[in-house]
Amino acid sequence: MSSTPASALDPAGDQPAAPSTGTPVRRGRARDALSRRLAVLQEEPEAGMSTAEYAVGTVAACAFAAVLYRVVTGDSVVDGLTDLVDRALATLA
Repeated sequence: MSSTPASALDPAGDQPAAPSTGTPVRRGRARDALSRRLAVLQEEPEAGMSTAEYAVGTVAACAFAAVLYRVVTGDSVVDGLTDLVDRALATLA
């Protein structure tokens, strides 16, 4: 709590009283929360990705997956993997 004397607080004891009237000075809780959050955001560097960056990353990952699928399912790769497995099984026999 601040250094406000107890006599200058409203009956609930949580808000400073206005000097002339003795009524509590009300500050919006939403405004206080927003001010605190803004202060935190200004202190900390931005981390992570925004929605647009997620979209670009997702498209790039899908494109890479499509290229990889075409390479792996190509005839030369399938033939090479089949030959490798046949040789490995022949070694075990």
